[in-house]
Amino acid sequence: MNNSRFTGVVIFGIALVIVGLAAFTVGERELAIKLRVGKVVAANYDAGLHFKIPVYETVRKFPSQILKIDDAPQRVFTLERTAMTVDYFVKWRIVDEVAFYTSTGGLQEVAMDRLREIVKNSIVTEFGKRTIQEAISVERAELMRDMLLNSAETAQGLGIQVVDFRVKQVEFISQVANSVYEQMREERARVAAETRSEGEEAAELIKSTADKDRTILLANATRDGQIIRGEGDARAAEIYANAYNKDAEFYAFYRSIEAYRRSMGTAGDLLVLDPNNEFFRYLNQSDGEQ
Repeated sequence: MNNSRFTGVVIFGIALVIVGLAAFTVGERELAIKLRVGKVVAANYDAGLHFKIPVYETVRKFPSQILKIDDAPQRVFTLERTAMTVDYFVKWRIVDEVAFYTSTGGLQEVAMDRLREIVKNSIVTEFGKRTIQEAISVERAELMRDMLLNSAETAQGLGIQVVDFRVKQVEFISQVANSVYEQMREERARVAAETRSEGEEAAELIKSTADKDRTILLANATRDGQIIRGEGDARAAEIYANAYNKDAEFYAFYRSIEAYRRSMGTAGDLLVLDPNNEFFRYLNQSDGEQ
């Protein structure tokens, strides 16, 4: 009885060991493949509990989360053959565990080394197509997009996906930095001078147009004023002529009175004339006769 119980315990223990060796779990953030004598026989496991043949079959697991490469700055040359250093980072993840295992042996270090080479080649190629100005400012977004597309296409053969590619900083080599900055200053100065010249030209055009318009307005105003003054003088002459024709004596009297008023209308005025002068003709003749 005791032997039977012992045998049962042993068998149960062996069964537990076999189940323990045969069972394996796949986490939410893991990818797994089953190998049989070094060859992949199963993949694409869901998260949970799975089984394999102990010893005869093995399981390799890989992380499915996003990983990052953040290396030392890479030296490149622009279209003008100007040396620069590019500081960047790359985010990637494993999307095809079978291709990843086949191409890298399932080693992340190998995959990262190959991805570094892909990224460096993409950086050298894309910066070599562009000028300094395009590389550092005008086409920065387009540059990163092209580098991402190039590296992502090449990395597909490794079973990985390049999620993001960012250029953190672009710096000039110390030997050429001063000359490049001087060229950029000269270019900015040239653009400023052109803009200033165009502004001055526009200002002169506006000023000359305003002067021309002012001269035309003054000429028209002077012309219209002379026309109106001439018409007024003509009308006054007409009125005087009509008055004279109706009663010449009264018109002469009225003109004399106006002359008296204008010449002696201010207090303190002194007028020295001969009393018999024609100017006092109507004053000397109280009866109004000539």
